Amino acid sequence: METLIKIVLNALAVMAAAYLLPGIAVENFLFAALAALVLALINATLKPLLVILTLPVTIFTLGLFYFAINALMVMLAGWIVPGFSVSGFFSALLFSLIFTAIKFLLDRIFGSEEGKKF
Repeated sequence: METLIKIVLNALAVMAAAYLLPGIAVENFLFAALAALVLALINATLKPLLVILTLPVTIFTLGLFYFAINALMVMLAGWIVPGFSVSGFFSALLFSLIFTAIKFLLDRIFGSEEGKKF
């Protein structure tokens, strides 16, 4: 049940971030949920590998390259999910920042008690 709540909250965050940004488009809630699921899968599988491979660049840029990795993951999700489109790198970068902020707020409001410990 908690996984379903997380998917719904992430889909709401995708919808809200897409509403706020002109370069991101989501057709409906189903595609937002699919985009949230694909983003979660990409972040769980591909992102750790990219973080390790690009560690020297990330250290050299004092961690700023990590934002570029996040934007690339959003662009990949936009390429995979048909109803979720990303117009460019800068839109993906802003989406990742806004999505994270909205997701944090939604998790604090509606999330489990485990996430409210801190």
